[in-house]
Amino acid sequence: MTRISVIMPAFRAEALLPRVLPPLLAMQARGEVAEVIVVDDRSPDRTAEVARGMGARVIVLPANGGPGVARNLAAEKASGDVLWFVDSDVVAHDDAARRLHAAFADPSVAAVIGSYDEDPPGNWFARYRNLMHRYYHQTARRHLRTFWAGCGAIRAGVFRRAGGFDIATYRVPSIEDIELGYRIAAAGGEIVVDPGLQAKHLKEWRIGQAIHTDIFRRALPWSRLMISREGLTDDLNTSRAERGRAILAGVLALSLLALPFAPGAWPVPLLLYALALAVNAQLFSFLIRHLGLLRALAAMLYHQLYYLYSTGCFAWCLFEFHVLGIRNRLHVP
Repeated sequence: MTRISVIMPAFRAEALLPRVLPPLLAMQARGEVAEVIVVDDRSPDRTAEVARGMGARVIVLPANGGPGVARNLAAEKASGDVLWFVDSDVVAHDDAARRLHAAFADPSVAAVIGSYDEDPPGNWFARYRNLMHRYYHQTARRHLRTFWAGCGAIRAGVFRRAGGFDIATYRVPSIEDIELGYRIAAAGGEIVVDPGLQAKHLKEWRIGQAIHTDIFRRALPWSRLMISREGLTDDLNTSRAERGRAILAGVLALSLLALPFAPGAWPVPLLLYALALAVNAQLFSFLIRHLGLLRALAAMLYHQLYYLYSTGCFAWCLFEFHVLGIRNRLHVP
């Protein structure tokens, strides 16, 4: 039987652990996982003490290093055949370990990722963010070229042969899991998404925080990675259909910028927004079911901004690469 080691990097997670650890420890008690390892990233609170008191195996980093360092260290010490990475603000569903056992029964599978569930907590914007993540993972192709460390598992041998997370390039939480997926796929490893492998994300997103994260921790480093490695992929939110929707969002933005010069053209942005809702009908319908009509409309308006700055980041990185000749700017400070 496959032995699964749960690895949870944790920083200032004292208040979260009573919610995220019980399901994992219950899986361990049922024999579904071999161990639950919490790696305390030198937290200034009682993270290590709380995790130890609840029954988890605790490793304390010698110095604060970030989640990539924490995951790599725990992977060296883990006893399992499969390394299951779970973030410290993620509550895994009770059947998650059983789904992993079923997935890894196929010897061709190197890694498995899941998705957030459909009932995230928090304000409407936090719910939108987590629901958007769920939507892309639920509608993704089964076979991917990227990995997700929020709730994803890798065969220990595959992880070690790949060299683990790149903690030299990605010194802060960024796209180190996506980049690891690129290396696994390039080596012939099969990464699959299991829509039934679900977890609840407890993060309380704010708009300014989300924009900063999207630009500096996702769009810019991911764009540089794609341009330097293999170009755009047809995975998740970089699919061909998503690129078309991003172009439409850009046209919508241009129509808004033109209004001061042509105020009589005010119907044009409204028509373009209606068209954006139409081409995003599946996502819009999904958000209506979970947020209600008015909040779904607000979320879709923000979603056009998301397309806009994400596309802008990719265009800037193309300019860096082809015009400025900056070919190896992958480092995320």
